[in-house]
Formats: sequence, C-alpha cells, structure tokens
Amino acid sequence: MKKVLIVDDSIAVARQLEKIISGSVEFEFVGHARNGIEAIKMHQSLHPEIICMDMNMPGMDGITALRTLVAIDKGIRVIMVTSLGGVADKLTEALRLGAKGVISKPFESEGVLKALREL
Repeated sequence: MKKVLIVDDSIAVARQLEKIISGSVEFEFVGHARNGIEAIKMHQSLHPEIICMDMNMPGMDGITALRTLVAIDKGIRVIMVTSLGGVADKLTEALRLGAKGVISKPFESEGVLKALREL
C-alpha cells in the first residue's frame, strides 16, 4: 500500500479525501497537514509516497511547499488539489515545478483513485 499525506487547510476537504483513500486497498492515509510548513515536517517523519496538496493555504501555500519538497526529495509524487476557478497560472507553475497531476474539487471517489494510481 502506498502511503498518502493530505495537505489542506480545510478539515472538510481533508476528511473527504481521507475517506476516499482509506476506502481503498491500494492506498494508506498516513496524516493530515494544514499547510505547507506542516507538510514538510510530516514528509520528513512519515515518508509518504504521495502527497495530495491544496494550492491555497495560510502560512505556506502549496506552490511554495512543492518547491521545497522537490528540493528535499526528487522522487516525491505530489498531486495538487484545486477548485480550478482562477488558478490556471498557479496550476501551470505547479506542474512545471514537479507536481505530477491535479485533483479537482468537488471530488469523485473514482476520479481521485484513478489520479493516484497514475502517479
């Protein structure tokens, strides 16, 4: 099972993703960080194979955290979580920096699992 860390300042969004991931036999939910700073710390202690990262968060946003995580771990697989409204430029930058894909809100279970499988 691949370990998945969820990074999102919204508890509701994180719980939705956790439920989808925990219901799968392929993936294991290992933790929830509320911003990029927590994500970097949790990456170092939990060593997830996949990180589902929101783009807009207080403290440290997803783009800044992605940049730092890729510098620390070249093999990290980060998938950005977004509502897509007005974030095309940020999404393009995230993919350029090393994000492996995107999951859009609202979530569909099969769509999320398909995106994770493709990493």
